Amino acid sequence: METLIVIAIILVLSATAGFAAINSLEKSRIAAAKTQIESLATALEAYYIDCGNYPAAEQGLAALRKKPETSPSSDSWGGPYLYKDAPKDPWGYEYEYTCPAPDGSPYGIRSFGADGMEGGEGKNADIKSWE
Repeated sequence: METLIVIAIILVLSATAGFAAINSLEKSRIAAAKTQIESLATALEAYYIDCGNYPAAEQGLAALRKKPETSPSSDSWGGPYLYKDAPKDPWGYEYEYTCPAPDGSPYGIRSFGADGMEGGEGKNADIKSWE
């Protein structure tokens, strides 16, 4: 009987620790996505300073790595502005780049969160450069 109580206590403690670790991991992923979005925004600002515009939505974040071959392009492109291809978000999805952003900002960068779908709450919430 005492052994069963000890086993039950160990299981409860293990489950609690496991849940806390998962929750901490998700918070870390959200923080990493915000940091990556800020880094991409910095690269976009450098692109803008050189070219006088932001990459078109069709050109996407790839324009930060390689000079665009389609309009708008610029002879003053001074990249690469990223030394690797744009990273995937912490859940393995591509960041969405829009120009302009839905709120009217010059551009938007968004991670769709853990579920990879628009909207959601908690770990599934979108992480947006314009909010």
